[in-house]
Amino acid sequence: QVQLLESGGGLVQPGGSLTLSCVASGHASGRTFLTYVMGWFRQAPGKEREFVASISRSSSEIDYADSVKSRFTIFRDNSKATLYLKMNNLKPEDTAAYYCAAITEVSILVTAADPNKYDAWGQGTQVTVSS
Repeated sequence: QVQLLESGGGLVQPGGSLTLSCVASGHASGRTFLTYVMGWFRQAPGKEREFVASISRSSSEIDYADSVKSRFTIFRDNSKATLYLKMNNLKPEDTAAYYCAAITEVSILVTAADPNKYDAWGQGTQVTVSS
């Protein structure tokens, strides 16, 4: 069973930057990190979990939510089994718990914004944007 562990969250002022990391371990038999579609989601208090970004296995396909496009960058290092989310120009409305997710099963999807497509989730890391 795949385990995902996020890190890098914290308190930052508006306009600031943070980079989140997500390390994958415990891969299923015959599967490795480079076979997973990966994504970032976030959930603010009282709100539903929302899509942030998704990246294909080879990084050739990337999707972003409109709210973060041009400010956030998703990337992965398959040699380190690690997913990243670099966040620039952070706004108070970006405050949320951020979750790393993986589609570990065999799938024709290259990216996915639907959280129901993902079968592995991390515990989340809190990002708070406040002055």
